[in-house]
Amino acid sequence: MKSNKKLAIDFDGTIVEDAYPGIGKAKTFAFETLKQLQSEGYRLILWTYRHGQSLQEAVDFCKKNGVEFYAVNSSFEGEIFDSEHASRKIDADLFIDDRNLGGFPGWGEIYNIINEKIEFRVNGGEVLAYSKLKKEKKKGLFW
Repeated sequence: MKSNKKLAIDFDGTIVEDAYPGIGKAKTFAFETLKQLQSEGYRLILWTYRHGQSLQEAVDFCKKNGVEFYAVNSSFEGEIFDSEHASRKIDADLFIDDRNLGGFPGWGEIYNIINEKIEFRVNGGEVLAYSKLKKEKKKGLFW
């Protein structure tokens, strides 16, 4: 079944190694994973701090590597941001960023989390999928 979910994806430290304002080396499996997600119907939004020429360089780098985005720094292509009537928060189902709690787990794990709808948590600075965690016995009425 194809998805129609929107994924907001950071550039520096997520798609490529962080070398801002330059462009770092592509992260292992980044473009393969992004292309696979697109083929499954996910709409990819490039959501980055970059702007102006450095943003265009990032967009061009991704295009050269086979990934064109549904939107760039916006909820949809052609969105006109009006700070008087809208929040700068974009409309996306998932945000993928190297600054997530626990850091960036890698593109293989990201794909599994998305594809298998795996929940996860941070444990000792490491991102762990709930499917891999030992189930803890509930201790109280709500826990």
